[in-house]
Amino acid sequence: QVQVMESGGGLVQAGGSLRLSCTVSGLPFDDRAMGWFRQAPGKQREGVSCITWKGYETYYADSVKGRFTISRDHAKNTLYLQMNSLQYEDTAMYYCATRSYGDCSGSWGKGADFGYWGQGTQVTVSS
Repeated sequence: QVQVMESGGGLVQAGGSLRLSCTVSGLPFDDRAMGWFRQAPGKQREGVSCITWKGYETYYADSVKGRFTISRDHAKNTLYLQMNSLQYEDTAMYYCATRSYGDCSGSWGKGADFGYWGQGTQVTVSS
């Protein structure tokens, strides 16, 4: 059974930091790209970041470039998202997802070819 589970969300003041984690079990972790997505109330889901299977390439939405860092630990089957300088606009439910292949080509930001998703972890930034 495939399980994708996010953790690390919470309430933080603007300017603060959080680190999200995502553990994956039930399928190979180290041969596929991984992504972070978010959805705020009343808004469409958006791609936040994507990392290739070896972790050599990372991609970010313009809104988070320079503030967020995606990384992965194959020994722990875990994906991370370090979020610094958080802004009120970052408030959303954050989701982790696994891609069916190893790169972040194409429409990763639209969730294309991401087959397994977690339940999400809430990030709330107070202004």
